[in-house]
Amino acid sequence: MLMSGTIRYLACMAFYKYHVFFCTNQREDGSACCQRFDALAMRDYAKQRSKELGLAGPGKVRINTAGCMDRCQEGPVLVVYPEATWYSYIDKEDIEEIIQEHLLNGRVVERLQIP
Repeated sequence: MLMSGTIRYLACMAFYKYHVFFCTNQREDGSACCQRFDALAMRDYAKQRSKELGLAGPGKVRINTAGCMDRCQEGPVLVVYPEATWYSYIDKEDIEEIIQEHLLNGRVVERLQIP
């Protein structure tokens, strides 16, 4: 039996409690982009920490790379689904705070949140 698009979408979203996308876009023309702030290294750090904390895997957390998310002027950015909570960050300490507060305890880090 085939699932409808909506049911298939909901089943896919439920596969992870949180799905985190890091913009790692690099603009060759030197204009604003997340990779200018070492976004790939920050993604790698989040991925490593989620594994160390036992957060990674089905039913838990997935950390992924994304291309440009059109928020270059607010970057570097990441977004946490299913809530679609957008964050900007500066360093590993900010990423760690997002991991500890949002991914572990379900609390939005308001000081890093962007509308």
